Amino acid sequence: MTDWKTEISAAAARIEGHVIRTPVATLDGFGLPYPIDVKLEQMQHTGTFKARGAFNTLLSMDVPDAGVVAASGGNHGAAAAYAAKSLGHPAHIFVPEMAGPSKINLIRATGAELSVVPGEYANALDLAREHEAKTGAMQIHAYDAPGTVAGQGTCMREWEEQGLQADTILIAVGGGGLIAGAMGWLQGARKVVAVEPSTSCALKAALTAGEPVDVDVSGVAANALGARRIGSICFDLARSTGVQSVLVEDEAITDAQQALWHEARQLVEPAGATALAAIMSGAYTPEPGERVAVLICGANIAPDPFAG
Repeated sequence: MTDWKTEISAAAARIEGHVIRTPVATLDGFGLPYPIDVKLEQMQHTGTFKARGAFNTLLSMDVPDAGVVAASGGNHGAAAAYAAKSLGHPAHIFVPEMAGPSKINLIRATGAELSVVPGEYANALDLAREHEAKTGAMQIHAYDAPGTVAGQGTCMREWEEQGLQADTILIAVGGGGLIAGAMGWLQGARKVVAVEPSTSCALKAALTAGEPVDVDVSGVAANALGARRIGSICFDLARSTGVQSVLVEDEAITDAQQALWHEARQLVEPAGATALAAIMSGAYTPEPGERVAVLICGANIAPDPFAG
């Protein structure tokens, strides 16, 4: 059994100086009668928490001359490409067309080789695996690898170091790397609520079925939270810790996205607002006196509002 506390602490030491210690705040508003604690992880390199896992993976392994390969809905690819460039490694990133121009351009800006393929994330992953087998490049999995999960877990470790007081943390879920890292670090010490779009809910489906299963993927957050199947690491941790799972509709996500801009001047993509959508919409209702925290996790809005 993995000692996640040890692995995440080692990852934190490894990636120090390569990632941003993102700010935290306590915010009022959003139509809520109580304040919420937030961590603004969308201010991380390339706009998401993904840089943590990418740097941890690359710094903990010998990278071959063929470099790095990654499949991504967009955010992971940008982080993997950024980390590879920072450390002097070539990178080839595979993304589906649904990643959208904003995230595709973000990857191109790193100088990585980029292949945009028809379909969704699973199709990009198939081609990335073919490239790995053909060239010997090192695969950085977006969410279902110990190095990735340990890297993402440094976000929750850091938040606790910054004085997190909340009883309950709401986290958006796609493939499960971020919430797996949080569960691995917390070990049940705080309540974790998994929030997924109703149209892209791989974790909810797995918990219902008793095992990871394929799901259909669509909706406003699909290019970030659109994993067809939940990662096995996330599934095992969710089942062992008894994580609560809730679903939100697209309208609730866009409402939360707009609220973050209008009330807190935080410009985030739909995935970044998904956890907040759960409490704004009533999909999750805290008990009286329960202190709630929301992890804001992605900034790569599409289309880019400042594109030239």
